[in-house]
Amino acid sequence: MTRHTVQVATLGFPRIGPKRELKTALEAYWAGKTDAEALLSAAAQLRSLTWARQRDLGADVVPSNDFSLYDHVLDLTAMVGAVPPAYGWRGDRVDLATYFAMARGSRGDGQACAHGHAHASGEGTPAMEMTKWFDTNYHYLAPEFTADQVFRLGSTKALDEYLEARALGIETRPVLLGPVSYLLLGKTRGEPFDVLSLLPRLLPIYAEVLRSLARAGATWVQMDEPCLVTDLSDEAKAAYDHAYRVLTDVTPPIKLMLTTYFGGLGDNLEAVLRLPVHGLHIDLIRAPEQLAQVASAARVDQVLSLGVIDGRNVWKADLNAVLDKVEPLVAAGRRVVIAPSSSLLHAPIDLERETGLDPEIKDWLAFAVQKVAELATLARALNEGRGAVKAALDASTASVASRRTSPRINDPKVQARAADADPALALRNSCFEIRRQVQRGRLNLPAYPTTTIGSFPQTAGIRKARADHGRGVIDDAAYARLLRDETARAIKWQEALGLDVLVHGEFERNDMVQYFGEHLSGFVFTKAAWVQSYGSRCVRPPILYGDVARPRPMTVEWWRYAQGLTDRPVKGMLTGPVTILNWSFVRDDQPRSTTCRQIAFAIRDEVVDLETAGAAVIQIDEAALREGLPLRRADWDDYLEWAVESFRITASGVRDETQIHTHMCYSEFNDIIQAIGAMDADVISIETSRSRMELLDAFSDYRYPAEIGPGVYDIHSPRVPTVEAMTALLKAAARKLPQDRLWVNPDCGLKTRAWPETEAALANMVTAARLMRAGETAAA
Repeated sequence: MTRHTVQVATLGFPRIGPKRELKTALEAYWAGKTDAEALLSAAAQLRSLTWARQRDLGADVVPSNDFSLYDHVLDLTAMVGAVPPAYGWRGDRVDLATYFAMARGSRGDGQACAHGHAHASGEGTPAMEMTKWFDTNYHYLAPEFTADQVFRLGSTKALDEYLEARALGIETRPVLLGPVSYLLLGKTRGEPFDVLSLLPRLLPIYAEVLRSLARAGATWVQMDEPCLVTDLSDEAKAAYDHAYRVLTDVTPPIKLMLTTYFGGLGDNLEAVLRLPVHGLHIDLIRAPEQLAQVASAARVDQVLSLGVIDGRNVWKADLNAVLDKVEPLVAAGRRVVIAPSSSLLHAPIDLERETGLDPEIKDWLAFAVQKVAELATLARALNEGRGAVKAALDASTASVASRRTSPRINDPKVQARAADADPALALRNSCFEIRRQVQRGRLNLPAYPTTTIGSFPQTAGIRKARADHGRGVIDDAAYARLLRDETARAIKWQEALGLDVLVHGEFERNDMVQYFGEHLSGFVFTKAAWVQSYGSRCVRPPILYGDVARPRPMTVEWWRYAQGLTDRPVKGMLTGPVTILNWSFVRDDQPRSTTCRQIAFAIRDEVVDLETAGAAVIQIDEAALREGLPLRRADWDDYLEWAVESFRITASGVRDETQIHTHMCYSEFNDIIQAIGAMDADVISIETSRSRMELLDAFSDYRYPAEIGPGVYDIHSPRVPTVEAMTALLKAAARKLPQDRLWVNPDCGLKTRAWPETEAALANMVTAARLMRAGETAAA
């Protein structure tokens, strides 16, 4: 049997640049400091360096069109011309102004959200709805469809970037989000309808793009269909069958690599194997069990792309173990490509930038660059034999063994506490209705109480001071004085504005997860391991390598200082265990539920200490609870059971009069609303502004038992909504939920916003709340 040469493919690479060059270019453009030419030039330079780097690391198949100025799903929306009417698109090519208006909204009053795109209305145009990309912390812009949707070619980006790479001497495999996943990831507007009914109108645009790529010389296109690892209806499976029979029949022909990731094909496998595609990529990190079935059932002429390196975590692979699985297929003559399990978008770029990282822990890690190198080593071993790369394989085995046996990851006291099975640990003393009456007597808040989610703008001055403090330019005392001054100003400003429940502003915090990880054992931190969350927003997820405990209080002194400046209640602000788990790179040597429970006990200790210090209101953010939900419904109950219990462990150590808040953002809550209710928080704040209060339907239909703060404006957009717009949203909320249980707040923290827009928006928000109170009084 013929032995084929095993190739290395990358499915996508981080876009932001090693030094976050994309962030710098975008924010300079948005601020009006540079023009479109400068932005596009910076983007082209990043693409050029990224393509060359992957090729030089040993990738045989390098992707193009995986780069994006903001979001790859938004790019697809531009490609197929599915621009909502609100953005005033004329039907030609989607320009930067329209593109960024969809991403970020527009400010109104003649102000442009990006160069050259202004709106006459005072309010401007909201951004498109943002939600999480499957179970990751990446946010995508959800497409919006109407029953009479018209598609037209609005962007030639896929062709342009293929030709751009070719001009540099690099042959690439263009990447497209597949048509069925694209439709399934969208939202309907107007009367409900089946989005898959739009497929016949959508496919001609895809066919046009494929033909253009084939004429330009491309031989393969990577068609990402991640929805194939989710529960699919028979209608969706039929849609896949129709779509790929159409797209594999285009002329001139082009080969399609159907790409799945984030899970296994499961009961969709049979339908997938019937598709006439030329290659199939499967995720063998999330679903290693599917290899044997796919290998035995796939057509012999079909290329199998095996996702053998984890595209979403940071641990070195056991390369010898990978070879044990793949070598039999190669020996049998199977045509195999090896690849990461998913795009490397979700991984930091280069471990070598971490010059200060603990050497032992650094030896356990692999970032995007190192992962491509791991694939190149595997390919050499498969093509030339293990002896050709013996030193690299031995080093891999030694690193993996070191992490498994290191005493640094084990703390017997932490393990024993987390194993405590006492059910009372997850129960409040009294039911919500009893707690509510006690808390109302203590807090004495008005109707429609106002608050914010926690953070205030982190100005350039604050960021510089943090950097200077880290470099030793300013000492601890000077840095602490600056932070206290910022906190005092924030408290005074909130009092003057008229907010009812205040926050200290979180000026001492770099990130809502990183800050806590830095104060907990079992975590290690990086200096340059940035990962894109959305647009120009980047985070450095902590690396959770060992058992987790809280050596000392983390937030109590900052809360005590802030509360000492005012008679109004100041919230204690914490990040919950599920969010810390889901927004970290997590150890993979024990169940995630075990790690989450350890974090829960650490946060519980902080909650109790805040209450002891006098905090009447404590917020435990669980922004990522929905994000961690498994993609298959059969796996939901197990996850929700341990996730909800972990939250309750954090909150159940306090007395009835202590009000526990939580916050969730950018999630679909309908399917898990009962689990949210089971969290037994006293108040929940959620994102509802981009969804136009649609998310409240779940809380209304379920009759959510506690109080709720529906976000009345979108903090991810620079636009300042009017009093009238916020009042309209609050009236919509009051029609869905009891008025005496409604709070008024933004939809998320304000860290990324500037002070002028923050001040204007919150002033409008407070005015809207007062108008609602006046209306309630008049009605009474």
